Amino acid sequence: MDGVFAWLAQLGDAIPADMAFWRQALSETALLVATWVAALSYFIIPAGITWAAWRRSDLSIIGQILAAIVFIASFAFAIWQLSVPLSKAFDFPTADAAAFASLFAGVLWLIVLWLLFSKLVTVPSAAALIAARERLEGDLAVERERANEAERFRSQLERSLVDKTGELSLVQSRLDTCLRGAKVYLFSQDRDLRYIGVFGPRGEDAGTLMLGRTDDEFLVAPDRDAITAIKRKVIETGEPSEIEAWHEMPEGRVLFALYVEPMRNLDGEVTGVRCAAADITRIRSLEAEQRRLAEELRNALHRYEIALRGSNVTVFTQDRDLRYTSISNAFLGRRVDQIIGLTDEDVIPVSDRATIMNLKQQALAGGEPVDAELRLKGPSTSRWYDFHIEPLRDAEGQVVGLTCAAVDITDRKAGEEHLRLLMRELTHRSKNLLAVIQALARQTSRHAGSLESFLEEFGARLQALSRSHDLLVQEEWHSAGLRDLVRSQLGHYIDRDQSQIDIDGPPIHLKPEAAQSLGLALHELAVNAAKYGALSTPKGHVDVLWEPNEAASGIVIRWIERDGPKVEWPKKHGFGTMAIQRNLSRALEADVDLNFAETGVNCTISVPQHHIFDTAAPVEES
Repeated sequence: MDGVFAWLAQLGDAIPADMAFWRQALSETALLVATWVAALSYFIIPAGITWAAWRRSDLSIIGQILAAIVFIASFAFAIWQLSVPLSKAFDFPTADAAAFASLFAGVLWLIVLWLLFSKLVTVPSAAALIAARERLEGDLAVERERANEAERFRSQLERSLVDKTGELSLVQSRLDTCLRGAKVYLFSQDRDLRYIGVFGPRGEDAGTLMLGRTDDEFLVAPDRDAITAIKRKVIETGEPSEIEAWHEMPEGRVLFALYVEPMRNLDGEVTGVRCAAADITRIRSLEAEQRRLAEELRNALHRYEIALRGSNVTVFTQDRDLRYTSISNAFLGRRVDQIIGLTDEDVIPVSDRATIMNLKQQALAGGEPVDAELRLKGPSTSRWYDFHIEPLRDAEGQVVGLTCAAVDITDRKAGEEHLRLLMRELTHRSKNLLAVIQALARQTSRHAGSLESFLEEFGARLQALSRSHDLLVQEEWHSAGLRDLVRSQLGHYIDRDQSQIDIDGPPIHLKPEAAQSLGLALHELAVNAAKYGALSTPKGHVDVLWEPNEAASGIVIRWIERDGPKVEWPKKHGFGTMAIQRNLSRALEADVDLNFAETGVNCTISVPQHHIFDTAAPVEES
């Protein structure tokens, strides 16, 4: 070091005095301080070795020996370096005194450094280092596992990305096929309505022709104005909208359903529109055809319902469990809404249930129609129905239920029964009529003076009998109105310009036998009055009156002649008197009072109540 300092001194002497600032007093002091600092800093090495060796009790013997050697060497070097500034700072009498002072100062300085190291530097123990290493190794294993997991996850992501890319490509292909099959156009436009993306079922070439163009360049009015107005409205409001518009295509004029929605950037600002245009020409055509067919079907069903409501036919359907699924009108005293959902066990009376259910099961099992006429008991009365039952099949031809038509034939059955009754009655009455005609012929021939008078009288009496029968036929042989009976027998005299007959009485209907006998009696009274009584002169008059019999049940009929020629009591009784008195008394059990008074013939006939038809409808007065 002395040689170094000597060399540095010589080097300093070679430098001019005005430039060698260290030659000044302040520079000498600074050099002295730097020498002390350098000398004292050499003690850091042995102090550090001593402090580290003290802390590391786990060092081996060799390590401890090496540490001691390094400590001695570095400590000795530090003492030697410290002796230089001490010798310059103090005057020692001997070199040993200088060395002893350097040793003492070095030890003192080493103690100070020891205390500073214990305060400023912390060296972990071996156990702490081992624990820290184990923690680091554990953390390293965890990080390696995480790295491996991240690698596996990356591999999975790559595989998933490849799979999803394939799926996306497949979905995109399917979507393109679907859009082409549905004839749907997709396109996007900027705020100036300039096309920036187009997909069409006609291929990429058609879309390329539209890119960069606006609606004004290939759309025509008036649809162009409506379409652009909708798109601009979507851009302004940010709300999607729809419109239907026509457009000229190579195949002709096509109707499109256009759906327009705003296209936004990441900041949510509307940058244009996205549109989907679907060809709905055929759909609208089919809808129009559907509406037409639906209207026709509705009209047909309306006519069908009107026809069913106005008829005695009930049409209904049932499933395989015989549950009613539809019915045209009320049935067996139940409304339509009270029948739907019920079964035959709920609707059909118990007495007839088994029969009709067997018929329906037969149709379900055999798959063939079944017909039957059945009488079903209703809530108030029984009614006859003609059932036509057919199996109901689905589109595959499987039997899924029944469709039935029930025709109410109660009136027909009643008519048939009445017809049978009429036939029996006709047979009976024909026999009676033949007997009456035979009696008429016999009695007429007995009192007739010649063949000509027989034919005339017999024919007139047959006509009278025929007129009574005509009235009975008009009333289906139930009854005959008394007023109609009088008018039919006296019509020749009533229809004159100045009628000589007055008729008065309440509406009364007679049973068939009473009508026949009373009609013949009225005929005989009229013939007698025309020959000998009031009808033989223009001034004569006949009153035919009837009223309820107050003394006994029934009616009283009065024949009163007046203003005619003087009447004499007949010397003998002919057929007319017999038909009036004997026939009425015997056939009707009637009380007959025939009086040949001088002022005119009076006849009173009391008909019992059991020959009166009580339920006959009222007949108008004439």
